[in-house]
Amino acid sequence: MLGRALASTINFLPETEVVVLPADAVVGAMEDALAQVRAKGAMPRTINFITGPSRTGDIEQRIEMGAHGPRRLHIVIVDDIR
Repeated sequence: MLGRALASTINFLPETEVVVLPADAVVGAMEDALAQVRAKGAMPRTINFITGPSRTGDIEQRIEMGAHGPRRLHIVIVDDIR
């Protein structure tokens, strides 16, 4: 059984995340993105916002990139996906 009935278990992301995004899906704020999701019907159980590499200084007080997400994020915005 897959889908809304199961809890999300996304604990690991790749070192490099590549996103292909239609230009008309780009919004100014997270609230606008959530409004787009709500407009499509029932909300999914989990929504993950991947915003780029995380930074933490918890490990020996030196900055570590990508400790909680991808080290690199590439976003390809296209005018027309067909």
